[in-house]
Amino acid sequence: MNRTIRLTVLALSLWPAFAFGQSATVAMQYPEWDQLTPTQRDALIAPLRERWNRNPDERARMAERAQRWTSMPREQRDRAGHGMQRWEHMSPEQRSEARALFHAMRGMDKEQRKAFMAQWRQKTPQQKTDWLKAHPAPERRQRE
Repeated sequence: MNRTIRLTVLALSLWPAFAFGQSATVAMQYPEWDQLTPTQRDALIAPLRERWNRNPDERARMAERAQRWTSMPREQRDRAGHGMQRWEHMSPEQRSEARALFHAMRGMDKEQRKAFMAQWRQKTPQQKTDWLKAHPAPERRQRE
């Protein structure tokens, strides 16, 4: 995880305790957005504001993702959040493998993806390594 994201996650995890004047270990109920003070709201959105201002070429993509996120049903947002957490805990090698698999399955329908993953799970570690060498993940876009 890059430094900016780590600091943002840390700040957001500790923010309620500082913003509400409580210890970080105390379990608490979080208020609705409308009940937050302007300072508390600003503390939540400051990392996003900085990223937005720092990356003018990324603004269209950021806006599109925000729109897509708000239009997702709650269950889909929960799955996406779980996927983001899994991604953050992957090693660079695991991420490269995931990118390659995603790229390979991108144009497949649900049944084709299911069959592909069943075949993938049957491969030996050496077969997986050979496949990944033959089908590398596309180059990553650089961010921030």
